[in-house]
Amino acid sequence: MTNLKEKFMPFILTGFIILADQITKAIIVNIKPELGLIKDVFNNNILWIYHVRNKAIAFSIGENLPEAIKPVLFIIVPILVLCFLVWYYFKSDEFTRIQRWAAAGIIGGGFGNIIDRIFRPDGVVDFISVKFYGIFGFERWPTFNIADSSVVVCCILLFVSVFITTEKKKEIINE
Repeated sequence: MTNLKEKFMPFILTGFIILADQITKAIIVNIKPELGLIKDVFNNNILWIYHVRNKAIAFSIGENLPEAIKPVLFIIVPILVLCFLVWYYFKSDEFTRIQRWAAAGIIGGGFGNIIDRIFRPDGVVDFISVKFYGIFGFERWPTFNIADSSVVVCCILLFVSVFITTEKKKEIINE
């Protein structure tokens, strides 16, 4: 059984991600309130700091949906999913330590973008643009932010961790 301290400790990461995400977004908006290129970081077209806004979700999915539906799909549903994840996180003792930290990172990233959707009527602030060399048809990967990065990295970490844990359980059962 996991003690309460072990369950709460990963939420330091949640808070850090929300804070870092919101601070970096505020810096971007204050440096360049208008949209567009702020800086080519390495002066070689690989990494740009580029201020854009996204009124939809990842890859601008749902951009053309009616405005009346967007708050439900982009704010209410994600809040419900994140609340379920928090509830399951505390209810369950099935998470390993790394899975708890990964879940906390997903929660932090999720709430980071929900804060933008609620308090920034122009959309979520995205600002990291990376050259992608034509892979998957993208010359540049769609612009993203710290919250997006946290969700993606922590989802991959959670998936790999669950896969490894499942394989270990299968090995123990088969012995």
